Amino acid sequence: QVQLVESGGGLVQAGGSLRLSCAASGNIFSINATGWYRQAPGKQRELVVVMHSGGTTIYADSVKGRFTISRDNAKNTVYLQMNNLKPEDTAVYYCNLKVGSLYYWGQGTQVTVSS
Repeated sequence: QVQLVESGGGLVQAGGSLRLSCAASGNIFSINATGWYRQAPGKQRELVVVMHSGGTTIYADSVKGRFTISRDNAKNTVYLQMNNLKPEDTAVYYCNLKVGSLYYWGQGTQVTVSS
């Protein structure tokens, strides 16, 4: 069993920055991939970024150059640094972990970007 707790969301003006955190606990000894997804009102959940254990990191075109994923293994925490935020980045952001063949999700954190 794996538990994910996100934090760091909030309200920010366009052009501002936020850093999301995702703290993992439980059986996380075999993490295959770590990622962030988001879901805007009335839209499907979409990939923001995924970082594979082999080193490959894939960003959505809409966030390339603005968002950066990182991981602190000592703290079992994944971060999403979001710079130059735009109103279209407004969404609930979810942390995702693939452990073995299973996927785990956090509860989500709201990010709202005002124009």
